[in-house]
Amino acid sequence: MNDRAALDLLVSQGPLTRTQIGELTGLSKPTASQLLARLEAAGLVRTTGNVTGRPGPNARLYEVNPVAAHIAALAVDQLGITAAVADITGQVLGEERVGTDAADEAVPNGTARLVATAVDGALAKAGLGREQLHGAVIGTPGALDPRTGALRYAPHLPGWHSRRLKEELAEVLGTPIVIENDVNLAAVAEQHDGAAQDFDDFVLVWADEGVGAAIVLGGRLLRGATGGAGEIGYMPLPGAPLSRGGDRSAARPDAGGGFQRLVGSPSVVELAHTYGAPEVRTVEQALARDDVRAEVARRLATGLAAVVAVVDPRLVVLSGEVAQAGGEPLRVLVAEEFTGLALPRPELRISDIGENPILIGALQTALAEARDAVFKTA
Repeated sequence: MNDRAALDLLVSQGPLTRTQIGELTGLSKPTASQLLARLEAAGLVRTTGNVTGRPGPNARLYEVNPVAAHIAALAVDQLGITAAVADITGQVLGEERVGTDAADEAVPNGTARLVATAVDGALAKAGLGREQLHGAVIGTPGALDPRTGALRYAPHLPGWHSRRLKEELAEVLGTPIVIENDVNLAAVAEQHDGAAQDFDDFVLVWADEGVGAAIVLGGRLLRGATGGAGEIGYMPLPGAPLSRGGDRSAARPDAGGGFQRLVGSPSVVELAHTYGAPEVRTVEQALARDDVRAEVARRLATGLAAVVAVVDPRLVVLSGEVAQAGGEPLRVLVAEEFTGLALPRPELRISDIGENPILIGALQTALAEARDAVFKTA
């Protein structure tokens, strides 16, 4: 326990002296010295210089040894795969993007090979090989059904529905694999260093090409019996066609019905065309219009009311392309429209993570898994 406490401090606060570690953990100087010697012998920490400019002998600084482990994090979307490789401290060493057009459908295990191509590209930029990976986390639309192992709720991702998908990926990469819902990973990113820090009960609503939610209660992600908790894109709402049987075409993730047809990115652009602006091509252009922004806010508030009435979170975070394009003006309108729709009144925030939140969430999840496995000295 003392070893892990010291390692976690070094990860979160950077290089520390033996005295600082002792003060922060409450350990005596001899115990802290023994602990650091043990961790250094195990290859988990290393010295990184000395503290100078103070009376007495220079104190050595210790840090987590970056090469103690390496992980891969991947974010999958309809257009391709982004892979990042990082060391145990979280420093990203290499990143690669591979488009789905690089896949050869005639080749067995084509999806797994495409994932391997993305990871290998990131590893090459990091100057590493597959044998140096300690694990990987892949964020993808949909979720693995724990009963069957098949990816559900993502018909627009051809090639990802093998019942042996997890095993195929692990075999190709030669490392343990975790497959996680992409919106759940976005919530992990928000809780780690985004709008949901210090919140144990919140809902992240993702409005992008696809629409979904991540539900965190008591600090734990709610997954559901088939992994489908938070698939609010299928949720029936007034003004949207019903999505019977969860049917959506592979070519158009906005097809079908439900909440996704009201607030998904393609529907927001389509709304601008309905309001007489055929020149609009992007979500940002559409939400720059007052009429479109007001209607999207009304639709979002209606969907949020249904979720909040059941879950009663302290916070709702709006994320994805629609939220980022609408920004604070959209958030204010959603909050106004929400008034009176549900008895609970959670705080409403826009995600402030500028980079790819799914990739960041995959990175944080992979780091947590690797640290649990590697930070063991007994």
